[in-house]
Amino acid sequence: MINIEIDGKQVAVVQGSTVMDAAKQVGIYIPHFCYHKKLSIAANCRMCLVEVEKAPKPLPACATPVAEGMKVSTHSQQAVTAQKGVMEFLLINHPLDCPICDQGGECQLQDLAVGYGSSGSRYQEAKRAVTNKNLGPLISTDMTRCIHCTRCVRFGQEIAGIMELGMAGRGEHSEILTFVGKTVDSELSGNVIDLCPVGALVSKPFRYSARTWELSRRKSISPHCGLGSNLVVQVKNNRVMRVLPRENEAINECWLSDKDRFSYEGLNSEDRLTVPMIKKSGEWQACGWQEALAFTAEGIKNVINKYGAQGVGALGSAHSTLEELYLLQKLMRRLGSHNIDHRVRQSDFRVDTMSQGVPWLGMQIAEVSQLKSILVIGSTLRKDHPLLAQRMRQAVKQGAQLSVINPIGDDLFTKLAYQTIVAPSAMLNAVLQVLKAVAEIKNMPISEQIASAVNQVNVSESARGMASSLIEHSPAAVFLGNLAQHHPHYADLFSAVQAISEMTEARFGVLGEAANSVGAYSVGVVPWDVGAESANKTESRKSGLNAGQMLGLGASEEESVCSAYILLNLEPELDSYDTRRASQVINRAEFVVSLSSYKGNVPDYADVILPVSPFTETSGTFVNSEGRIQSFQGVVSPLGETRPAWKVLRVLGNLLQLEGFDYDSSEQVRAEIISDKEEFVQNLNNSLDVLSIKDFSQKGSEIERIGEVPIYQADPIVRRAVSLQKTHDAAPPTAFASSALLNKAGILAGETVRIDQQNEEIQLVISVDDNLPDDCIRLACAHPQISRLGTMFGEIKLEKL
Repeated sequence: MINIEIDGKQVAVVQGSTVMDAAKQVGIYIPHFCYHKKLSIAANCRMCLVEVEKAPKPLPACATPVAEGMKVSTHSQQAVTAQKGVMEFLLINHPLDCPICDQGGECQLQDLAVGYGSSGSRYQEAKRAVTNKNLGPLISTDMTRCIHCTRCVRFGQEIAGIMELGMAGRGEHSEILTFVGKTVDSELSGNVIDLCPVGALVSKPFRYSARTWELSRRKSISPHCGLGSNLVVQVKNNRVMRVLPRENEAINECWLSDKDRFSYEGLNSEDRLTVPMIKKSGEWQACGWQEALAFTAEGIKNVINKYGAQGVGALGSAHSTLEELYLLQKLMRRLGSHNIDHRVRQSDFRVDTMSQGVPWLGMQIAEVSQLKSILVIGSTLRKDHPLLAQRMRQAVKQGAQLSVINPIGDDLFTKLAYQTIVAPSAMLNAVLQVLKAVAEIKNMPISEQIASAVNQVNVSESARGMASSLIEHSPAAVFLGNLAQHHPHYADLFSAVQAISEMTEARFGVLGEAANSVGAYSVGVVPWDVGAESANKTESRKSGLNAGQMLGLGASEEESVCSAYILLNLEPELDSYDTRRASQVINRAEFVVSLSSYKGNVPDYADVILPVSPFTETSGTFVNSEGRIQSFQGVVSPLGETRPAWKVLRVLGNLLQLEGFDYDSSEQVRAEIISDKEEFVQNLNNSLDVLSIKDFSQKGSEIERIGEVPIYQADPIVRRAVSLQKTHDAAPPTAFASSALLNKAGILAGETVRIDQQNEEIQLVISVDDNLPDDCIRLACAHPQISRLGTMFGEIKLEKL
């Protein structure tokens, strides 16, 4: 510790700290622009000049390391004069457009100019003007206002991992520029809006829509990825106008992904449902809630009377709140059915009879940054989990080794120790190679249940390197991503990773796909009663149909599954593992109830549509990947006649004369679910009772599909966020294949080709991506244009037109 004096106050700070750190510690504010606690020190704005005893001139507080016995004055005559001089230079070329600037009211330059600026300027020459730049659909520019703090440049290099902005020129001719012909396309790009201390970079969707002092600020939680980012939702006239990050070092730090920041546009979509609707004689009719709910209850009763309770199935989205999901499963179980699930994109459910608890991250989110060795299996990491990817990049900067086994070789914007890019059918082989290498290095026996499968593989140098990395560097972790969870051999991958984890003593985590992936599992939105399991786990967990069975996976095309479906915040034609089969099954059902915020294609297959509120219009709870319980309140009133889904399910339970549906608030529902927070999350456990690898095969079909979920097609809200749908990541679907595969098929990049899967075909433009295996086509799912193709993985045919 170093002892210094700052403005007469004695303070002890850690060696290597700066004067700025010391001032913060004792609550002294030093004006600054370029300094930011999460970015490297640039010291180029000079606004933080302070007087240091015995120094010949003022020194920048952000870049001056403390020394024993140092005496600092932040508000002495010398310091204030220096700060005022810097402010005069900053204002020389700054335009006088505060009245029309979106940053007005929350501008650091505006605030500090009041304290350190003068009433007039001595500068008589013409001010400079800088042409605006096109940074894409999310960020608007007024570069004449730029004060060259370079926060945006440093953010790209240090946090987002890619340099998309840079500074060219010198002196007053300096400009912040993109590369020629490029826009800012990072999935974290919106953070530069928060970082910009002036109005040079502002939100394009929000621009000119409201003044900051007109907005009410309310806390909320993001419903998208499994991180559970903390939000500040800004509201005007009962409409969400803007979303900003709420700082939480344990979760999202001070950042937000663009999905969390800009998806609010989907809340005000023209596709929003505002009144209940029922289908009578093939015609849709708007009606009141009483009629719609009575019609729903009658339809469910008729199906139960005709086919029994097992004729009814329910599918809920893990983007729904804990309270909504709990009441959905309670409704089904009181009806006598265990046909309920939330894992609509999963295809392999063998883990169900072996798992000891709820799959989760395996550690606290903040601990990811402290890892020294990381192995990620099956994940488009930057797109599925932008802020977790950012934490992993920071870990690599601190010396961690990051390795990847994946069918897609996307750039993670960081150094990779080892990378294995293989076809989906070969992913299990690649993971077993790592397991075999671990066993050989540590000279340990492999579990008998999986030994025969492990013995079939030959260990590559890459696999041996991954194994050594996990063994030699601690703490270490292995993560299963979204692609692995959707994989047809998910249970086998799970078993192999658990064996690796046990033998290397590395942590084992499952990256949560949605905001409530952990919560949905915890409250029993699975085909067995979580709270009443019998001693025979295998039998008790076979009591209901899982999502795959309900949506027709493994069943013949003529075979019907359930006669009635209740869908909560779900669009099965986009959100399923096999969208083609799911659409067939849902369309064939006798009675379909959709609790949805959006119209979409719902009228094509539903018999009753109940408009429910999105997360901003209801109170609720999300349980993120690390098991953290986060509750929030609604920030605006429900739109039109929409109602929170928990209220709709409560009334439906009453109309069906079920016990236990007398709730007055979502808080009462939450209290029933979570009587003890510690007890609620103690069931988080990634371990399996028995390790099992079945049907091990090293070779799949001739050409395989890799069907990942695009970042801006992942859930109903982001699909309707207009600005996000204009980004590079939301471009129209394109097929990608390696140049080797295209040459073999005699196809040129840019040509339109015919793609056939499960007797359905579409025509698409094909592009080259040599970061893919030679026997694969990368074709994203969840797009309306390609939803009729079928499964996310599996055989696919490519033909030249």
